[in-house]
Amino acid sequence: MVASGVTTAQAVAFAANGLEGRYAIALYDLAAEQRQLDTVLDEGGALARLIDESAPLRTVLEDRRLDILVSRKAVLAVLEAQGFGQLLRNFVGVVADNRRLPVLRRILAALDALAVARRGEVVAEVSSAVALTPEQRTQLQARLAEAGYSRINIRERVDSTLLGGLVVRVGAKLYDASLKTRLFRLHYAMKGAA
Repeated sequence: MVASGVTTAQAVAFAANGLEGRYAIALYDLAAEQRQLDTVLDEGGALARLIDESAPLRTVLEDRRLDILVSRKAVLAVLEAQGFGQLLRNFVGVVADNRRLPVLRRILAALDALAVARRGEVVAEVSSAVALTPEQRTQLQARLAEAGYSRINIRERVDSTLLGGLVVRVGAKLYDASLKTRLFRLHYAMKGAA
């Protein structure tokens, strides 16, 4: 049972929904079968970051007007130049051949969700005004463990609009201790008093 109340089987089924989930399961199972799972998961995360950071790569992936052979060749050249392994390159080639490059980023997200679910972990998405220090990260993990989330994977994001504090989302639960929200509540409380 995962700490959020969702069983591991349910979490895996959720990650497997739709086209992205089917591709993610296929890659996960193939990597596990070939004993390359850790490598493929690391490379999948690296490719997801590369897609997020590279506007030209996103353009090639998302532009349906490009010839499929041109898109495939361009993406595979980028993967080879960046040092990605043969298994992931072959997988992306199949995705390209099936005209699914526009959803590659979502496939990689589904792969990550599948890996987390199969490890029995829960993901906590943490937004903070500034990057967390190692001490703050340790304190946050301790607080989440107290709340019943013992196997948790923290994903951090910096959002300067929060002004201070944290916003933590674990599944459907949201814990908002940001200065922005506190000021918002104070504003409405003062309006009600006037």
